[in-house]
Amino acid sequence: MLQGLSSTARDARSWPFEQARLLLDRVTRLRLSDSERDLAATLFAQGKFHEAVATLPALAKPVIFQCGYGASGLPHLGTFGEATRPTIVRNAFRALTEDAIPTQLIVFSDDMDGLRKTPDNVPNRAMLEEDRDKPVTSVRDPFGEYESFGAHNNARLRAFLDGFGFDYTFMSSTETYRSGRFDTVLLRMLERFDAVQAIMLPTLGEERRATYSPFLPISPKTGRVLQAPTLERNVEAGTIVFADEDGTLTEVPVTGGHVKLQWRPDWAARWTALEVDFEASGKDLVDSVRVSNRIVKALGGEPPEAFHFELFMDEQNQKISKSKGNGLTMEEWLRYGTPQSLTYYMFQSPKSAKRLYFDVIPKATDEYLQQLDALNRKKAEGDNAVQVDNPAWHVHRGAPPERGSPVSFSLLLNLVSAADASTKDLLWAFIARYLPGATPASEPLLDQLAGYAIHYYEDFVKPAKRFRAPSDVERAAMLSLVAQLKALPAGADAEAIQNEVFAVGKDAGFEPLRLWFTALYEVLLGQSQGPRFGSFAAIFGVDRTVALIERALAGELVS
Repeated sequence: MLQGLSSTARDARSWPFEQARLLLDRVTRLRLSDSERDLAATLFAQGKFHEAVATLPALAKPVIFQCGYGASGLPHLGTFGEATRPTIVRNAFRALTEDAIPTQLIVFSDDMDGLRKTPDNVPNRAMLEEDRDKPVTSVRDPFGEYESFGAHNNARLRAFLDGFGFDYTFMSSTETYRSGRFDTVLLRMLERFDAVQAIMLPTLGEERRATYSPFLPISPKTGRVLQAPTLERNVEAGTIVFADEDGTLTEVPVTGGHVKLQWRPDWAARWTALEVDFEASGKDLVDSVRVSNRIVKALGGEPPEAFHFELFMDEQNQKISKSKGNGLTMEEWLRYGTPQSLTYYMFQSPKSAKRLYFDVIPKATDEYLQQLDALNRKKAEGDNAVQVDNPAWHVHRGAPPERGSPVSFSLLLNLVSAADASTKDLLWAFIARYLPGATPASEPLLDQLAGYAIHYYEDFVKPAKRFRAPSDVERAAMLSLVAQLKALPAGADAEAIQNEVFAVGKDAGFEPLRLWFTALYEVLLGQSQGPRFGSFAAIFGVDRTVALIERALAGELVS
């Protein structure tokens, strides 16, 4: 599926391929000698990636993509984005390299972090309060389903990712620390403690600088993750000394899960120990990435290729925050739009700030459908080139469906509005006349969109509908339109209807012509915009459209 695309991918302009090419440069720079890089470049230029991997064994080691997850909460839209963006780049990298160089996406759960705040949306909050500051995997599950709160949230995360078909390797911070996988890096951080402190302390306020240590010891007595200064270090023994909660001086190894690193050193340790090659993060973490990069170098490692995306904004153009609860939830988007429309929205313009609110869903859905249609139209016209810069190719990870929807989401919304359709069965009665032979089984995406349109109309469009009476000029034009529609031959298509609507608007002197269409939507549907009026009339039915106009002119729609 992703083979035979290296030549196309080398010239692709979309951002995932830009990142994929940078990533390939990183891999060859770090893994190969100068002479090996020259050989690799020659083979790559010939599209012989499999031969390059066979000849140069260093290329056979997986390229690691990584994203993190805070295990003190449930999966959300940000979680989806965290997994989506590296998956998109990973897919582009696979296409660029003929799928010859192995890749792996690690989803890393920060479940060893102390529970600093009890979530509002869980039962048994008093029990969680008792377990405050313990690693999330040591906090009792308030739902009573798993051995810990961390295990519960990890299970939800994995079910969430599996539900969207992500290909990933799950890693638990607790298991990784306890298994010894971080031991080498932890001992190196102990050894280079002063160098790490020299990087970290200038980034902190005066009060925190006085007590800061990259090591957060876990109290042997209470099991809590402590913000305690490191009082002594024994590099040879691999231990630190700190004052426990009762003031007792306590010595613990930095290995084996006895300590947890502060988050920036933890990020650096993770990149170093797991040899992470790529990680995407929000623009708000740019400074943190720079600090963690410096720590990686102090540990003798190489920071991953970084990709920074802009943050989403809410309805008021305020940054979306989990704690504020502004913006959209995952469940809310999926009530009104497909997962593919959400992936498309995540894909589009990642370097630009975008609103993430209910009103973006119809536009995102229709743009996704347009891109999918454009991709398939090229194929139908005999263009066999794979459209790797088309967003739909990325949304579907290189395997877009051959069929989208013959009806746009905005048109469905207006059909629901005009027909007052409260069920998909009612909506399909109109669709079937517009598309003879079409059924929910033959048009599964259209059937899904019909359900989404009903939900969206009931929750957002219907409460906001405001019909108005036409002006004298608009009334005269609409009477003329009625006459023209009645004169159309039976079975007139959307284009023929649209031409008549245009002609009436021009003859009536609307300038710009957009004002004519705005008037139609405001008077007939109680909203200021909609899809092509010809398409709407074709699917709603010319006779019904005429009746709707006559009702509006009679004042029956204005409340």
